[in-house]
Parts: sequence; C-alpha cells; structure tokens
Amino acid sequence: MKIEILVDERAEDLTVKVTCRQLTEEVERILSALRMANGQLTGKKDGELHLIDLEKVIYIESVDRRTFLYTEDAVYESELRLYELEQQLEEAGFCRVSKSCLIHLQKIRSLRAEINRKLRVTMANGEQIIASRMYADELKKRLGVE
Repeated sequence: MKIEILVDERAEDLTVKVTCRQLTEEVERILSALRMANGQLTGKKDGELHLIDLEKVIYIESVDRRTFLYTEDAVYESELRLYELEQQLEEAGFCRVSKSCLIHLQKIRSLRAEINRKLRVTMANGEQIIASRMYADELKKRLGVE
C-alpha cells in the first residue's frame, strides 16, 4: 500500500481519493475507518452497502464472529470487529457493556440494578441489554451515576 498526501492551499474541502485494482476486504476496512472519522459507519443489508449516521446507531453486537449494527428500523452487518469499533467509537459516546455488545450512551432510556452487580439497560428502541458486572462500573462512571 502506498500513501500519498497532497497539500494544496487552494483546496476548499478535504478530499480523500482511494485508487485500487479491486475492492478488497482491506480496502473496505480503510474506507470504514474513514467513514467513522466522518461520523458514519458502513453496514450491509440485503446485499447492499449502506452508510449509517452514528447518531442513528442504538447498539452494536457481535454474534458468531459477525458484527451487527442496530438502528430504530433496521439491522446491518459490519465488516469491522467489535474491538475495532470500540476503539474508534469510544469518543463518539459508545461504551462496551459486555464481551459482545457496545451501546450508544445517548440512546439509553433507563437503567435497573440486577443481581451480582449487573445492570439491565433499556435502550431507545425498547431492547433490554444486560451490562455484565465487569463493565457495569465503567458504564455508571461514563453516565455519571456512581
């Protein structure tokens, strides 16, 4: 892979141009990282690639080594792994609540204490997610409800 940077004082907008022989998984990962920096995620649904605004994502879940993005009205599959999304989205208001789930903090409707220091988190779409005790303290800290 070769990276070229052209500094042009006359440029009005930042433009990123990717030239490749074919659209490979590596190229898809690079494009996904660029979109994330622009406030969007890439997800597949029904064989089509969709651009999803971060503020529409309620939570992200990993199931059988596949990663899914949940919005109010649809579920999309991401090419990225959960740990990759976690690293990129922490500053965008996402928090890991279990080994297989990240939630969007702005999409939390309510919290309820469960046994063994777990938390039941009800999301904006009504979905209930259990925050494991390993991650519950960090979630409370991020929400300022310790």
